[in-house]
Amino acid sequence: MKLPHFILVLIILQTLHHLPAILAVKYVAINDAKNYPGGKRFENEIGIPYTLKIMEEINNYIYKIFQQKNESDRKPVGVATVFIRQYNGAEAITYGETVNVSALYLQGYQGNLKWEYTSLLYHELTHVFQWNGEGQAPIGLVEGMADYMILVSNYYPKGFASRGMGQRWDQGYDFTARFLEYCEGLKPGFVAALNKKMRYNFSENFFVELLGKPVAQLWSEYKAKYGNIK
Repeated sequence: MKLPHFILVLIILQTLHHLPAILAVKYVAINDAKNYPGGKRFENEIGIPYTLKIMEEINNYIYKIFQQKNESDRKPVGVATVFIRQYNGAEAITYGETVNVSALYLQGYQGNLKWEYTSLLYHELTHVFQWNGEGQAPIGLVEGMADYMILVSNYYPKGFASRGMGQRWDQGYDFTARFLEYCEGLKPGFVAALNKKMRYNFSENFFVELLGKPVAQLWSEYKAKYGNIK
């Protein structure tokens, strides 16, 4: 016997209510520097269509590296926005869900601009989607994890740090990326697990929990292994 139409609709609505919400991220890209040389170079060599395409690809890649198959594991992001803006300062800066890319930097960059721009977006969009211990994680680790995303994507630019040289693990961004690569080699899935642990807070003890050793010991062992590589 067929169910009355209104009962069937009610059953469907109740079923949907109990399913996990699928929150699709919206991507927006705006060139606010069209009248400046850097903005014009962006239009000629990169463009908004490419930006929107690569934003979605990078977002999905970040989910893959962080092993975030379920919506509940992901940082809730409604609209990820990239602005090309005329300003002095860093190549790109991220505030919340918004990435600002310097048109001045794009104007003066010598080399493959699309490659460099894509590398920047891998880094900056990682900030949009990564956990940071609600602000408690060391800035060097947060930035290093963003550089790690560039490293594993193979979009890293020339001059990216060689293994093991230089600063503390949580101070030099590209050095920390190489250190995270080393830790990932000790335990595949380490970076994803560390990011997950950093959802609400941060503790250096996360390294002990995941790898069985304090971070200082891991850093020393890493430098002992790669310290002479240039």
